[in-house]
Formats: sequence, structure tokens, C-alpha cells
Amino acid sequence: MLSGDLPDGNISSEYLVLEASYRHVCFPAKDLLSTRVPRIGIIGHRNEVLTPGHMSAEPNSDLQLEIGYLLLIDVVGYSKLLVNEQVELLQELNQIVRSTPSFRDAEGKGKLIRLPTGDGMALVFFRSPEEPAQCALEIHQASKSHPHLQLRMGVHSGPVNQISDVNDRSNVAGTGINVAQRVMDCGDAGHILLSKHVADDLAQYRHWQPFLHDLGEWEVKHGLRLNLVNLSKDGLGNSAIPEKLKRGRRWKKGGTPVRPVRPLRWLKFALVAAFLLAMLALTSTFLIFFHRASSTTSASLGSPAPLPVPEKSIAVLPFENLSDDKQNAYFADGVQDEILTDLAKVADLKVISRTSVMQYKNSVNRNLREIAKALGVAHVLEGTVQRSGDRVRVSAQLIDARSDAHLWGEKYERDIADVFAIENELAEQIVSQLKSRLSPKEKAAIEERPTADLAAYDLYVRGKTLIASAVFNAPQRDSLFEAVRLLDEAVKRDPNFALAHYQLAHAYDQIYFVGIDHTPARLAMADDAIQKLRRLRPDSGEAHLALAKHLYWCYFDYDRAREELDRARQKLPNDPLPYLLAGYIDRRQSHWDESTRNLERAVELDPQNPAVLQQIALSYECLRRYGDAEAILDRALLLTPKDAATRAQRAAMKLHWRADPQPLISTVQALLAEDPHAGANMAEYWLEAALCQRDTESASRALAVLPTDGCYQQNIPFPRALCEGKVAQLAGEKDTARTAFTTARAEAQKLVSDQPNYGEGLCVLATADAALGHKEDAIREGRRAVELLPITKDSIAGATVIQDLAVIYAMTGEPDLALEQLKIAVQLPGYLSYGQLRLDPRWDPLRGDPRFEKIVTSLAPK
Repeated sequence: MLSGDLPDGNISSEYLVLEASYRHVCFPAKDLLSTRVPRIGIIGHRNEVLTPGHMSAEPNSDLQLEIGYLLLIDVVGYSKLLVNEQVELLQELNQIVRSTPSFRDAEGKGKLIRLPTGDGMALVFFRSPEEPAQCALEIHQASKSHPHLQLRMGVHSGPVNQISDVNDRSNVAGTGINVAQRVMDCGDAGHILLSKHVADDLAQYRHWQPFLHDLGEWEVKHGLRLNLVNLSKDGLGNSAIPEKLKRGRRWKKGGTPVRPVRPLRWLKFALVAAFLLAMLALTSTFLIFFHRASSTTSASLGSPAPLPVPEKSIAVLPFENLSDDKQNAYFADGVQDEILTDLAKVADLKVISRTSVMQYKNSVNRNLREIAKALGVAHVLEGTVQRSGDRVRVSAQLIDARSDAHLWGEKYERDIADVFAIENELAEQIVSQLKSRLSPKEKAAIEERPTADLAAYDLYVRGKTLIASAVFNAPQRDSLFEAVRLLDEAVKRDPNFALAHYQLAHAYDQIYFVGIDHTPARLAMADDAIQKLRRLRPDSGEAHLALAKHLYWCYFDYDRAREELDRARQKLPNDPLPYLLAGYIDRRQSHWDESTRNLERAVELDPQNPAVLQQIALSYECLRRYGDAEAILDRALLLTPKDAATRAQRAAMKLHWRADPQPLISTVQALLAEDPHAGANMAEYWLEAALCQRDTESASRALAVLPTDGCYQQNIPFPRALCEGKVAQLAGEKDTARTAFTTARAEAQKLVSDQPNYGEGLCVLATADAALGHKEDAIREGRRAVELLPITKDSIAGATVIQDLAVIYAMTGEPDLALEQLKIAVQLPGYLSYGQLRLDPRWDPLRGDPRFEKIVTSLAPK
């Protein structure tokens, strides 16, 4: 599976399948402290990024804020275009914008900052709120002669700080940028949307009033509301209601003319806002930047801007196990999980994912105010569970974390068979206390018991936990197969246990997708589990999620998977998984901007989950935006500063970006000094760095702790024997290398014997054949792999097999063909990096060829 996809029985985030861009690993959304983001071991790898667009995020104690009037311009459908089409449209847009009188006037007076944003641009004016609005109308008028250029625009004003980026270019920082982005994101092609703040300023002038159409107040992000105004009249702008607003949640109705506000009131508001934002900028150490290399304006690279805390928001903290038998910890976790899952089904509540709250499980002295602040909620629920024989005692209390006020508490002591009724009653009490709306369907979903068999439930919880933590266990396959055994027992005891069927389907999909057992028989098992789940709960959020994952991972049916994700969101409004899966699908289809937006949305619902941040960093690696990847990984390390895999991933950026393996080697050494057992969680990073340094001793040590699963390259399951062959080859041990490659070939042949169209398996077989000197077979198999995995089907795997075909040609003495494929690979987003080409032994057959050196130089840091 994509190294990064997330599964969970209650989907509120039981685990996160990390689409490590691309080794598929399932990360437990509850326990991502040691997220092992696998590298690709010996054959390849996964990241590269080109832009040194990393700007200083040091807080400036002398910030000089001033009011900026921001116009954001976005080319609709940009990410779906071919690269040459993107370039052509941006050139047209530049010409149109530069030709407008407003642009020329502001630029001539030195009162304009213009910033490329990848799929458009941002203009910051400084003299009047009329400037961006007038410029937007002029751009819209001029674009009518370019009907193929579909634009949407957003206007907002707010305090900004002019800065210089690392290249000494003018840039700006400030929360106004983020708001402007959200305003623009609400529009469709042709829309010019204004924040109410700007519209109120314009409404003071009679000539603007006919253009201003209040759309009302809308929730544009979870818990954040914006009052939007549509700028349109006489064929300028788009007078229709934006489609996103038709589907969204309205808080206040619009439709009335925007009335002017008194100037003194506005000035007072602006000064107060400027002061508050200045203090925020000084204390939060967060800047939001727009820079040339950015392909998306929606992701903030430093610490994210704090969103308003919704009143109806809650985090369900792990319940303390008071039972004498500590084995009942599973039972206590299950109680908390069911309550959280029930609450997460209520659309009127914001409920934090289980992944983010589980880190507080063993906290001795909980500071509820700090926890709530970190999670972005107003309330927390904590409690205890005590199981003794056939009795269970559950106590819970609801706290307003802002004031530490005790709002509600209750103790339940009943027969153990009534534990699900306790959980349901408790959840409904919380909904009532928070004065949230509970629809009949939501009430029915909360009151539905998962099973009447407590033994089956215990098996289910244990199996689900194993799936969630499989990525941390070496080998991963053992954990997944043991989970399948436990879940099989659960459904034998209760054939109607829908959530157990959900987890079974998830385990089968994982086993199939990552290549542990990529066979028709395993696929049929997943199909069967999903069919049983759909028969039991045909319209449940879990059924839609299970089918979405299955369609995506096993059939690459992206369109149907998206349809199921849309249905799942309606049933599970607080679950980050639908957004994660949508982000992964976007990435597979080369929709990079949309992918990042979906992943950032998942971060909002799961704010303390570093794995989602790692996924965003992996996207930046694919785009060769290493500086941005480093900034995102720094955010992840704030959450898990001791995590070996994340620290290694962060250090590896220098290897890929600047061909410098020393930071990674130093990090590996430091991690081993701290914990001699840390090697297994970073073995692939370690092996990669050792090979690039031609250090056979270090490579052998890394190989010794490499999981028996092998050295994956994204989701291509290269067997461990192939890694062993590479190390032996580097050491000059030809006989040992040949034996290892022969073993690897036998394993690869087994992969494809019953699945001749398994592209990943053919890539493994081709690489083994190339290492053994089977030239014709290797080239035929490598070409077939490229045919089976085109870019249009999977942008990540497609780019990877093109890269591997170049390696196969190089290994078999076909440099011209190798360079032909390599030229294609370096132009695609993917994990082919400057450091890899400069240092990896796989490319040795091409070294010295001027054509190869030219390609290498093209990826060098600028």
C-alpha cells in the first residue's frame, strides 16, 4: 500500500497507512511515535526535491506590520494539465496581469509585491482596498479573450510583514495570506470573492456598492467561519453561488447589500487587529510564506496558524485502567475508543482523532488546559475503567479546559455485558452537555452495539491493535498474519460482527497491496470480507471506507474510490482517513496541490499525528522541494523528537538535496548510541547512506538489522536477497553476490508466475535478471513493467519503474537507452534525486558519460 494510508475499524483513526510516498506501510494512527518510514534500501529510493525554497522562520522581534491588500489568483484545473500547458498558461497569466493599469500603477510607485504560487500568483498592494478589487476586475475583463484560461480570485486585507527570503527577494508573512487563500478556495472559475472585511471598506464608496453581493457566513475550515462577498456586475466576475458553498455549512444568511461602516470604527478595528496579530507573530514563531518554488499556497510550512477553537469541540483522553489484572488495559482502551468513535459520528461536534489523544495515555499529571490547547478543543473527557469478574465500573468527567470547570460527571457500575450500553449512554450525555444537534441517524449509529460477544470483542481489539502497530514490528508480515488469525476467530464467534469484518478486509488489503501476498487468492479474501461488511452495514461509514480503500489499493479505481470517500465523509465527519485517502489518490494522479490540501485537512482533525506531516514531507520530496520537506519534518519532530525514523528521514534530506550523506550517517550513529535496538527502524536509511559512501562494513551492519520483509522501493517488494547481493557486489565478493541474486530471482519468479501482469513483481524480476547478466530477459521484463504501470495509472510507481528501467539498461550495457529513460525520469515528480545520481553505485556504469553528467547537474541545488 502506499506507504501511508490509514486504516481503522472505527475509522476515527485507528491507524494510518503511511503513504510514504511510497513504500506501503500501515501506521497506527494511535501510536505514531516510531513511524518507520522505509527507504528503499538498496535499489532505489524515494525522494527528491529541488527547490531550495526554504526560508528562514526565525521570529523577528522588530516586526513592522502594515496593512496589505491581497489579491490571490489561481488557474482552475492547473494540476490536471501537462507540464508544457502549465507553463504556457502561466505565461499568458503573467502577460494579462502585467498589462492591467492597476498593476502597472502600483509597480511604478514601488507599492506592490508579486509572488508566484505555483498555480497562480499573489499580489500585495499597500495603498487602498480598491487596488486589488480593481485589478481583479481588470484581469477578469482581459481574460475574456483567453477562454481556455479559467481563473478564480480572492481578496482580503490584513496586517503583513515585508521580509526578504533566502534569495533576497521580497516576500511577506502574516495570517492575512492564509485567510485570503481560504477566501479564494471557496470560488469556482470566474469568481472574485472578497472577505467581508474588504467588502465593508469598499462599501464606503457608492460606485462599488452595485458590485458587492453578500453570500453570508460559511464554515470554510473546521471551526473557522468566513463571511464572503461576491464581486460581480455586468458580465464581470461570476454571479452564481459557488458550488463549494452549496455543499457547505452556512452560519448566517447573506443576500443583503453590503452596508458601509464608519471609518473610525474600521480604523480602531484595524489597529487592534494589527496589534493582536503582531503579538501572535512574536510568540508563535510561525510565518507563512509564498515563494517561487511553491506549488501550493494552502500548506503552511512552519508551525500552522492556530484556528479558532470551536465551542462544540472535544478530545476523549485515554481512560485509566484500574483493574487488578493489567491485561484489561485492552478493555479500557476499547471503552475509550468506542466512546470516541460514537462522538465522532456527530457532525455538529469537532472530535479529535484517536491517534492524537493516545499520546496522553501514560501521562501522570495531565495539564488539561495545555492538552486542549495543543489539540485545538474547548473540552476534554477523561475517565477510568475497572473490570472485576462479571462487573465493570466506568467513571467519566467532562471538563471545560479553558476554565478547568467541571461540567458533568457520572459513574456507572453494571454487569460486564452492559458495557456497550454504558458507552452509548455516556456519548449521548456528552452530546447533550455540549448542546450539539444529534440527528436520528446519528443517534441510531451511536446506539448500535458492535457485538454481543465480549470474547469476540476482545479478539477484535487485539487484532486491530496489531494491524495498527504492524509497521513497527519486524517482520511486518508476522503482525498482519497474527491479526488475521485473531479477527478470524472473532468473526467465527460472531459472524455478524461488522467491525471485525472491516478490520479483516483492511488486513487483507494491506497484505495484498504491500506485496506480502499479492495473489488472486488474497484479493478474493479481501473481496469476501468487504461483501460481508456491506451486507451487515450497507450504508455505514466503515463500509464506504473499506470499499474506497479496496478500490484504490487493489484495483486503482480512483474515481469509484473517491465516490465512496465522499459518502464516508458524510457518515464519519470527524475522521481524518477520508481526507488522507483522498490526498493519496490525488498524489497518485499528480494532483499535488489538491493532495497537500487534503493532507493538511487531515492534520486539523488529527493535529498530534506526525505521520500525516511525514506524508506532506514525502510529497515535497517527490516535487524535489527539499527545503519545504525539511520544514514539515521539523514540525513532525516537535511532536516526536526521539523518533528514529523521522530523525533519519530529516537527515536524509541533505543526501538527496546536496549529495551529502554525512548528516544521515551522523544521525544513525547518534541514534544507535542512544538505543542499540533503533537500527531496525531506520535500516533502509542506514543502508542507503552506507552504499552511497561505499562503506561495505557499515552496509553489512545495516543489512544485519534489515527486516526480513526486504528492501522496498516504494511499493516494489525487492527481496532481502537482492539487498544482500548489492552489498556483496560492492565488497567485490562476486560468488556471494551471484548466489544472492539467484535467490532473489527465484523469489521474484514466484511473485509473477501466477500474476504475469503484476508490474511491481516484473520490475523485481528484471532487476535480478540484469544483475545475473540475463540481458534479453531483463530488458523485456523491465519494459513490460513500464507498460503495466504507466504514469497515467500511478504517477509514483510509474516514475519509479521508468527510473528502474534506466538502471536495467545501464546494468546490461545499453547506455544510450539508459540515458533516454533517465531524461524522462528527471522531468517527472518522483524520488530520483541529485544525491542518488551523484553517489549511488547503481549509476556507476554511466559515470564519465558527458550526457549523464549533464543530467546529474540538472538536478543539482540551485
